[in-house]
Amino acid sequence: MKKPLVIGSLILLILIIPPIRIYMESIMIIHMLIQLPLLIVVGWFIGEFLMDKAPRVFELLNDNGIPGIIVFVAITMFWMLPRTLDEALTFPLYELFKFISLPLVGILLVDSWRKIKVFGRVFIFLNYLSMFGLMGWLYLDSPIQICNNYLLAQQKILGWGFIFITALMVMYVLQYVFTDHSAEEDISE
Repeated sequence: MKKPLVIGSLILLILIIPPIRIYMESIMIIHMLIQLPLLIVVGWFIGEFLMDKAPRVFELLNDNGIPGIIVFVAITMFWMLPRTLDEALTFPLYELFKFISLPLVGILLVDSWRKIKVFGRVFIFLNYLSMFGLMGWLYLDSPIQICNNYLLAQQKILGWGFIFITALMVMYVLQYVFTDHSAEEDISE
């Protein structure tokens, strides 16, 4: 069961290679919508491994999944702030915090997502749907440069990226609402 650990570690090693890291951080949309989620995916894979090795630790620290989800939301909201992106490019400690906090968030997410109820999952999904829409609007509608390290044109592209993700999430919700889930209910009973 070491495969998730190997995959997560391999992705992390690729992300911290200086030329790859510098390139990903030089383009705003890649920094925000590819590098940051990939760091969470790293944590997801490592979390799969850790949950098999130390399930008791996760039971004690994150019994019902709510503490892990709260930390997940807090840290991901922190990294969505434009100022935080700037600080990660300017200060090495912020960069180090990014490479530690986002994999940790992935570890917490893999554990918490299995433990929270459907209502909690829907709440988190809809919360991120609205946050992505708001971030898209902020980056698109702002007449000034929000991030000092990126051009206004890159800011607009990131805004369209957030709007695109929001549209995909809305289409997923519509698809889910208008499809038959009776077979899934029969299996779960």
